[in-house]
Amino acid sequence: MLNIPQLLATELDLKPYQVQNALELLAEGATIPFIARYRKERTGEMNEIQLRDLFDKYNYLSELEERKAVILNAIATQGKLTQELQAKITSCLQKTELEDLYLPYRTKRRTRATIAREKGLEPLAEFIKSLNVKNPVSASLEAEAAKYVCEEKAVKTPEEALKGAADILAEEVAETAVLRAYIRDYLLESGVFVSRIKSDYPEGTTKFEMYRDYQMRVKNIAPHNILALCRGESEGVLNFAINFDEDVVLSYLESQEIKTKVRAIRDFYQAMLKDAFNRLMKTSLMGEVISEKKTYADIESIKTFETNLRELLLSAPAGMKPTLAIDPGFRTGCKVAVLDHTGQFLEYQAVFPHQAAEQRTKAVQTIKKLMEKYQVELIAIGNGTASRETEEFVTQVLQTIEPKPIKVMVNESGASIYSASKVAIEEFPDLDITVRGAISIGRRLQDPLAELVKIDPKSIGVGQYQHDVDQKLLKKKLDETVESCVNYVGVDLNTASKELLTFVSGITPAVANNIVNYRNQNGAFKNRRQLLKVPKLGPKAFEQAAGFLRIRNGDNPLDNTAVHPESYSLVEAIASDLNVSLNQVTQIAAKLQKTNLKKYVTDTVGEPTLRDILSELEKPGRDPRAEFKYASFQEGITEIKDLQIGMELEGMITNVANFGAFVDIGVHQDGLVHISQLADRFVDDPKKIVKVGQVVKVKVLEVNEKLKRISLSMKAVNQP
Repeated sequence: MLNIPQLLATELDLKPYQVQNALELLAEGATIPFIARYRKERTGEMNEIQLRDLFDKYNYLSELEERKAVILNAIATQGKLTQELQAKITSCLQKTELEDLYLPYRTKRRTRATIAREKGLEPLAEFIKSLNVKNPVSASLEAEAAKYVCEEKAVKTPEEALKGAADILAEEVAETAVLRAYIRDYLLESGVFVSRIKSDYPEGTTKFEMYRDYQMRVKNIAPHNILALCRGESEGVLNFAINFDEDVVLSYLESQEIKTKVRAIRDFYQAMLKDAFNRLMKTSLMGEVISEKKTYADIESIKTFETNLRELLLSAPAGMKPTLAIDPGFRTGCKVAVLDHTGQFLEYQAVFPHQAAEQRTKAVQTIKKLMEKYQVELIAIGNGTASRETEEFVTQVLQTIEPKPIKVMVNESGASIYSASKVAIEEFPDLDITVRGAISIGRRLQDPLAELVKIDPKSIGVGQYQHDVDQKLLKKKLDETVESCVNYVGVDLNTASKELLTFVSGITPAVANNIVNYRNQNGAFKNRRQLLKVPKLGPKAFEQAAGFLRIRNGDNPLDNTAVHPESYSLVEAIASDLNVSLNQVTQIAAKLQKTNLKKYVTDTVGEPTLRDILSELEKPGRDPRAEFKYASFQEGITEIKDLQIGMELEGMITNVANFGAFVDIGVHQDGLVHISQLADRFVDDPKKIVKVGQVVKVKVLEVNEKLKRISLSMKAVNQP
């Protein structure tokens, strides 16, 4: 069997000790964020991306080895396992190749070949095979086939006997691994995807118009195109297939399988090979190629989703300040919630600024009163229906207020789903669903990460064909992304919700619930060691979680840093050497920069960990996220009908796809900056130019009010 660690070291360009130690840490129950942050010496400073790649490939190869064992046993049980076949199977590195090798031995339903064998025609097939190899001067297949005519076995003529023998040989050819691999590779390299929209759908009536008469090389098709084709087919709008030169395939099969020069045998083989390909290989191999391209498209689209989600979760927080949150609406009014500096709900009011003048005046008074009462510093306005009208209303209110709170339009994607979720009901059992939505909008402005972890990432609106990709893989990768972001930022142990705590390294949902219950019963945590008093939070969970949990104004200033408790004694020794108290941690960092770090290296703590400690002590409790910025939408531009070609506007990136980026410019419909319009140079990947949450300036290229499509450009526009 394979030496998986050695294979991984070679494939990933890692040293054997890195692979071995990383796999050992994983087996011990360590999480990827913990390994990447606190076990750098053991892994040679592997980062999270390297670790996830290593573990994914390790799981793939482990599953492959398990499958090999099952297949070898199955073939051995049939008494057909040769040394050559065993060697091929054991050295196999791809699941597709493995299944090709197993195909001839797999239990099948009754086929034309099995029926022919039941009729006793296998010896005839073997005889014809031998003639093909021996290359006699001449041969009479009919004469040999006549020997197998038997009324009892329903073989009435020599022609029927030859047809049965051909069915047996055709199945053998169709199940030959090397032949399947060659044709599959040919389709991938030279095939062309073609699609046609069904006649039931006249031109201009579907969202799949670009696929009405579509052609694209299989090897060149973009991920979003293959996903669109699959969706169009599943919705019954279009049909698509792979076109290729069948003569090339048949010529290849003949070159591999026909050995004789005898015309009768060559004619028999040519007919048999054509049948083998058309009946037994063509459809299945095209399906495998489509599946392979779909899998590739899934992976690429999920990568884009991961990147977008990471950027969204790591969006700069406006800060934990008193916040007025507004969920806009026309007929039903605007739902207004006030939150304090910890995100706690304080008060709710409904106002109707978009109705009669009397109602608008009353709304102005209500908003002013709430802002004065709670000394509001932030105003969050959801970007849904009536958002721009509400923003203009708030702008008028703020004209007479000093100091003016910061007013920000907040993406409310998924807020309604959160409002009706079990999480929201548990958090606010006595509040109406609309009030919960307003609270979520406000908290997103205060701290996007803490609020968005409560929502299924698929509901946040940053994916591409997210419902068409492999859902199991999507969930795995998105959960990993959330886990990575939460642990990168760190979590305030005394304010974090149980949903946020669940993503901290080593903390299960049950333990997260226990932490919140302990906090509610005993008050705020004073130090990290108190975590060991939480039910079900043992030494292993403490080891994994402690470094990612922060305690502000606690007993030990190191508890508000990413320094792990296992390194406290080291920091204390360093502080003692420098004659600095722990309460003066920044001074420790300043003096330590002039000290030889190697002095403090031990068997378990190396220079990488010491560098991390130094970095933490320089700015204890810092938030690694970027500085807060927000887009200012142009006044008077509130609907798509207000747009004019050539107009330059400020907006915010809401989603990045493989073909471009979507920008909210404040007209209730995101515009698209096609990949060709992202920069004055060639762009192969939009993610290299823009990211979700980025404030950009764009120029309007085209507006289709009927189809609600806006084309934008970032070329020749000075970016903020």
